[in-house]
Amino acid sequence: MSLRFDTPLPIDAVLDELSGTLARSNTAVLVAPPGAGKTTRVPLALLDAPWVGTRKIIVLEPRRIAARASAERMAKSLGERAGDTVGYRVRFGSKISRATRIEVVTEGIFTRQILDDPELGGVAAVLFDEFHERSLDADLGLALARDAQQGLREDLRILVMSATLDGARVAKLLGDAPVVESEGRAYPVETRYVGRKPDAPVERQMAETIASALRADSGSVLAFLPGAAEIRRTQTMLTERIHDAAIEIVPLFGALDAAVQDRAISPAPKGSRKVVLATSIAETSLTIEGVRIVVDSGLARVPRYEPDIGLTRLETVRASRAAVDQRRGRAGRTEPGVCYRLWDEPQTASLAAYTQPEILSADLSSLVLDLAQWGVSDPFALGFLDPPPLPAWKEARDLLSELGALDADGRLTDEGRRLRALALPPRLARMIVDSADDGAAAQAADIAAILTERGLGGDSVDLEVRLDQFRRDRSPRAQSARELARRWAQQVASSSSQQGGGDISTGMMLAFAFPDRVARNRGNGSFVLANGRGAAVEQTSALARAPYIAVGELTGTAASGRILLAAALAIEDIERHFAAQIEARDEVSFDRDAMALRARRRRKLHAITMADAPVALTPSEETARIFAEGICAAGLERLPWSKAAKQWRDRVMFLRKAEGDSWPDLSDTGLAERREDWLVPLLADKTSLRDVSPGEVSDAVMALLPWDLRARLDREAPTHFEAPTGTMLAIDYEAEQGPTIAVRLQELFGLDVHPSIAKGAVPLVLELLSPAQRPVQVTRDLPGFWRGSYAAVRTDLRGRYPRHPWPDDPAHAVPTRRAKPRGT
Repeated sequence: MSLRFDTPLPIDAVLDELSGTLARSNTAVLVAPPGAGKTTRVPLALLDAPWVGTRKIIVLEPRRIAARASAERMAKSLGERAGDTVGYRVRFGSKISRATRIEVVTEGIFTRQILDDPELGGVAAVLFDEFHERSLDADLGLALARDAQQGLREDLRILVMSATLDGARVAKLLGDAPVVESEGRAYPVETRYVGRKPDAPVERQMAETIASALRADSGSVLAFLPGAAEIRRTQTMLTERIHDAAIEIVPLFGALDAAVQDRAISPAPKGSRKVVLATSIAETSLTIEGVRIVVDSGLARVPRYEPDIGLTRLETVRASRAAVDQRRGRAGRTEPGVCYRLWDEPQTASLAAYTQPEILSADLSSLVLDLAQWGVSDPFALGFLDPPPLPAWKEARDLLSELGALDADGRLTDEGRRLRALALPPRLARMIVDSADDGAAAQAADIAAILTERGLGGDSVDLEVRLDQFRRDRSPRAQSARELARRWAQQVASSSSQQGGGDISTGMMLAFAFPDRVARNRGNGSFVLANGRGAAVEQTSALARAPYIAVGELTGTAASGRILLAAALAIEDIERHFAAQIEARDEVSFDRDAMALRARRRRKLHAITMADAPVALTPSEETARIFAEGICAAGLERLPWSKAAKQWRDRVMFLRKAEGDSWPDLSDTGLAERREDWLVPLLADKTSLRDVSPGEVSDAVMALLPWDLRARLDREAPTHFEAPTGTMLAIDYEAEQGPTIAVRLQELFGLDVHPSIAKGAVPLVLELLSPAQRPVQVTRDLPGFWRGSYAAVRTDLRGRYPRHPWPDDPAHAVPTRRAKPRGT
């Protein structure tokens, strides 16, 4: 085939260099700016290379619309229709024939191709277009292609093409591949910063800026917004502002029918202008004829997977510098243009340099399953430009193990092979496979179509409503989705056991895909999920009254998620299909108010309690531990301590303080730490504090004191002090000032040495009392008291208690408990 290109493009200048490079090397990197023509010109230029022969060239595109558009454009340049020399394979439609030698495919399609045929038989080269977008499928496809090239197909050419890319990194990944650069051709683009009003919705400011640009500048407009909702609102606002019939306002995002997308990228009729409201889908690959005005919100919507809560959320973020530069470049593809930016110029420098690769923030379950099919359980065994994060990798492996797709060693199981046979995420494949066993593969496949294609069936939270609308939708997009769903159902029909009669509920089918999101109603539309998270639906929804639901989509935080899609679920379905996962066990807890144990029999599906009833409690070592922990938490003072036991503890703690750690710590903290030694055995046959006697508490605690210390305890920390009169006075070891006795002063007459304990090391605190037991003096030095302040005390007491003896020399007087006999 001899190719002649009527319209010169900037990429033409490096085509010979690129051809020569690929003739000498099996890898290469091509860096060319937007508008250079790499997407449509390079595959055609390589087609007649000797190393290609009669084999095919596969071109990967990140999106279906780009794959279809580029294939159509290449075919048109050959004077052919798509499906002849150049064809495409995309979801919901392909155009391929025996004559096709250039296949433009989406990145996910290529992943399945190489997994099914690792040698890529009949393929001469794989071209990764727009690789800078760094989708998960592109990273995986490149890693697999490079692995196949090194191990099976040394003659396979790999060419990575990108507009904004760190070519050196990719070149190093490909074994120091040669880098070819095209300067491209870009017409000058004037940049106008209009700022952002923080108090105004972005849609309103976008509509105002677009309307102003249409008045100030000629040509069609390409406006970038973060998502479909913002596009719809902006479209409504623009319709209210623009009444010129020659201006057509069209949306462009991934969930639209192909016909609507084609209408958006086709040239405006002569004499007309077009306003295309697009997501980041229009940043690269597509050339929209006539556009010389770009209005950029500076925002993008990206998926963020959070392994700790198992959710993928769509977040609106500021676009990267690379992205906004590409958007700006769209205005200068065919003539000089202008770009309006809804931010201030200094903010550009603070933007991230590149968009974060999807592999760093995506759900990796499909990646892990695909690599298991490839025979790889370690992600570092393959050449990824950015290795997958280990927490997300582990989360994905755990999910696949729960789905039965991987064994304990991370290898693919028979169930995993059945899941892989479907070009679907593992959860949805599992839903169809399991539903097929109940004769409901077709219904499950319809659900999978709705879950994978945003917007199909509307936006109701109730999956039943979406299913009904989807089945009645006669649009080409819905018809293509139903046809694909029929193929999924047929794929699993031959391998299913067909045990059921097809009467399985929608909620149960959804639960097959999301067993961790079976949820129980907590009231007022609030649910607790099997994974322990919380989520809610609007109280006006019928689902808010369902006892159980299965959740297909949700967003928000782990504690308070918002349910976006769910279906009611009967408890009978849960009991039947999740019987192996429902755990029935008796749970013992401590009732702090009653200071007793309580036992309940609970049947749980992970974090969901399905049944709960009290049962009789049988004491055991385990219940004793729970009881002991509960008492320690409530406070050991709740135990029935006798007065003698309290004093015994105080005596031991006194000696510990006086002599050191040879004495055990019998404080509340120390006893709590040693509960296994005394409290757990004490409670082994008990379930209530009422069953515990003071004597049992005393015996249990006293057993903590070794035998060799017990005699020392009585000698060094006696319970009583014997006064000279023979009265036994209890020593208060709990007193703030130290071990203390309260004694009538007269009973100490004749004592000329201060009483002490702990081998004489600690003097007792003496609270000296009057004959009427009223405090007189506190002393730690009795001889000093006799010599000093006694004289003043004697004068006072003799006046108040004249019938009692008050000797001049108390240290040598006779102690007494009585008054003087009458008449003396």
